[in-house]
Amino acid sequence: MTQFTDLGLSAPILKALESENYVTPTPIQAQAIPHVLLGKDLLGIAQTGTGKTAAFALPILHRLSMDRVRPEKNTCRALILSPTRELASQIAESFRVYGKNLGLSIATVFGGVSIRPQIDRLMRGVDILVATPGRLIDHLDQRTVRLDHVEIFVLDEADQMLDMGFIHAIRRLTPLLPKARQSLFFSATMPKEIGLLAGDLLRDPVKVSVTPVSTTAERVDQRVIFIETARKRHVLADLIRQEEMNRGLVFTRTKHGADKVVRHLEEVGIPALAIHGNKSQAQRERALASFKNGATKILVATDIAARGIDVDMVTHVVNFDLPNVPESYVHRIGRTARAGATGQAISLCDIEERGFLKSIEKLTRQTIPSEDRRDPRGAAANPEPREDARPPRQYDRASERRGSGGPGRPAFDHKHGAGGQNRAAGDRPASSRPRPAGGRPPARSNAGSGAPRRPS
Repeated sequence: MTQFTDLGLSAPILKALESENYVTPTPIQAQAIPHVLLGKDLLGIAQTGTGKTAAFALPILHRLSMDRVRPEKNTCRALILSPTRELASQIAESFRVYGKNLGLSIATVFGGVSIRPQIDRLMRGVDILVATPGRLIDHLDQRTVRLDHVEIFVLDEADQMLDMGFIHAIRRLTPLLPKARQSLFFSATMPKEIGLLAGDLLRDPVKVSVTPVSTTAERVDQRVIFIETARKRHVLADLIRQEEMNRGLVFTRTKHGADKVVRHLEEVGIPALAIHGNKSQAQRERALASFKNGATKILVATDIAARGIDVDMVTHVVNFDLPNVPESYVHRIGRTARAGATGQAISLCDIEERGFLKSIEKLTRQTIPSEDRRDPRGAAANPEPREDARPPRQYDRASERRGSGGPGRPAFDHKHGAGGQNRAAGDRPASSRPRPAGGRPPARSNAGSGAPRRPS
């Protein structure tokens, strides 16, 4: 079996991995790291939970440490683009952990916080910059960062960038990068537009794929409960009690919906917290910390806010609302059954969401087992849906930003694009797109068992 010591990484990096009890690389790490060390462009297709952060972080740290160059003012040597501030923070933390013996400088820039400390940090130049697209454009507009010295460019969670409307921002950023660079492109799924973007960004790339595109984790036990929307919250409370959810992640389609679910759970004596774009960064960090340490067993999240949640041992994922982007389902349920564990994924499906369910089953090439808990007294008033019932809706980030709890009522800021200046979800998109799901691979932890772990 391949070990990190077989991959050609430098001694200081191996020492850091050893101190974290990381011995055996995941498949994508074992396949990707040698190619990245050779300077090749790479296209990585990997589901959440496969360890792709280390697949690019470790070889980047090695290459930068082997060729020491002091970054010029307002420049960076490696640029990693991430869709959300949570994921950006966690990627940067991974770089710090793996590179703690190297002395390389690492910075993050994302929205939702003051830009002044970021400007001060960039002024000195950094080796590694992890950024969200909108805030990076803010810095470019203010001329507080330059991209002409980037040696290695990473686009992480590319399919989520597409769903969040960041593709236009990425197409604005990439022409500012040097042509002579190494580019690494990671995505869990490969829709057509992402394939075109990869073709534009990569030169003769090595392709690494560790799971079939758009498949769900094998160890996740999936099922659908058909239920009226008005009764969903009652069924959710029953499930939490009956299923013994030690750590449950509940997804809603809107921020307003997440708050309503939390209020109902608390009314029936079930402690829960919400995490979404209307929460401050401090509120989101407190909620996530409470969920991680087990103080709060139920976390209710929107897709955007959940991106990058790095939590081990999530026993259940509940889709309170089915996502209107089918790829989001794959990302959502990938939050459970990690690191060899099993997990449960339960979806509550109203009659109007049957179209979403059909899209999910088509994408994942499976029929999800179902049960019908609809009130039989209402059956006559709830006929089976038409084949074309309720196609996926396109909704704008402006309505999400206002906390309207639903689609529609677009508001376009001609200076900043859809979503305006308030980038509470961590960033702003350049255009209006449906909001997706998913998350960052977690640190593989067998804490307390003494067993070796795999890095994320």
